[in-house]
Amino acid sequence: MRISLVGDVAPRRADPASLFADTGAVLRAADLCFGQMECPVSSRGTQAPQARLAMRTDPGVPAVLRAAGFDVMSVAGNHVLDFGVPALEDTLRLLPAAGIATCGAGPNLAAARQPAWLEHHGRRVAVLAYSSILPAGYAADAARPGCAPMRAHTVYEQVEPDQPGMLPRIHTFADRADLAALEADVRAARARADTVLVSLHWGLHFVRASVADYQREVAAAAIRAGATAVVGHHPHLLKGVEFIAGAPVFYSLGNFAIEQPAAFDAAIAEHDSFRHLQTLAAGWQPRGRYQAPPETRHTVIAHLDLTGGALRVVLQPCRIDDDSVPRRLARDDPAHAEWLAYLRAITAEAGLNAVYAEQPDGLVTCAAALTAG
Repeated sequence: MRISLVGDVAPRRADPASLFADTGAVLRAADLCFGQMECPVSSRGTQAPQARLAMRTDPGVPAVLRAAGFDVMSVAGNHVLDFGVPALEDTLRLLPAAGIATCGAGPNLAAARQPAWLEHHGRRVAVLAYSSILPAGYAADAARPGCAPMRAHTVYEQVEPDQPGMLPRIHTFADRADLAALEADVRAARARADTVLVSLHWGLHFVRASVADYQREVAAAAIRAGATAVVGHHPHLLKGVEFIAGAPVFYSLGNFAIEQPAAFDAAIAEHDSFRHLQTLAAGWQPRGRYQAPPETRHTVIAHLDLTGGALRVVLQPCRIDDDSVPRRLARDDPAHAEWLAYLRAITAEAGLNAVYAEQPDGLVTCAAALTAG
């Protein structure tokens, strides 16, 4: 069985199918295809005042996503309630109506924590989804709609107490109750499934390479509980891969088929929150059609090839063009070498253990580095 994984998806154009013009054939060829639905699907609702960039897309988009190859999508993220409960309700209705299973959000916490169930040739797959990026009120609770939370806490350590004003060291750690709930969910799913994927909306947006402490803590806990792979997104940048007990952790698959910010708010460049984002990516000045930092052009389709009890990870390098369309990179394209060099560099910078091997067809295999002894 081949499971294909991509990052953030949020079409908002007259012809949303054009976003998958080059990659749709690859997505459809998978036995199961997963993506992160970055915005609600609705024409209803009122914009939430706490939304930094309020996002939503047209009710006709789920049919396009299904035609592009998607079988299951996480809806756990920091835009899930940008247009309130009515828009979330529409999202949870319209995606399944188009044939796309959803996970990570619901009318209450119990529903949000339920996995999406899929089956291929008798092999059962469970997909769980959570978000660590939580504007006020976006997390579900016992009686409130929202997404399944995997909260984290931040503490600041003064490294040099005798040197006032020096930058502190930043530590993060997982919320104990949320982590215990995630572990219980994974164990319960593993008891009924052959394969368990855990999707997490998390991490440091627009910050090159870095992986927060809590991410590694949560990933290790999910794998100990029985996850086959951990699939991350939100930073809008491709980040490195780590193997824990043989299971891959994709800390961020990056953007995939997502519009530029101005497609959702034409005045976004004037917002203080957008100006703050510019400070996170060195030298970034939005220009022309492509407003995001240049590094966000790097993206990937990650394939999990499962044969019996064996798992092989294969990466399809892709680049996002000025029109926001992801396109596959051929081996002789100079952008292919740039992509691979970038992935190797950020993996090393984050201290992760994945190694990458280029194949004759331009695909890249990914495995854990061998350790001495």
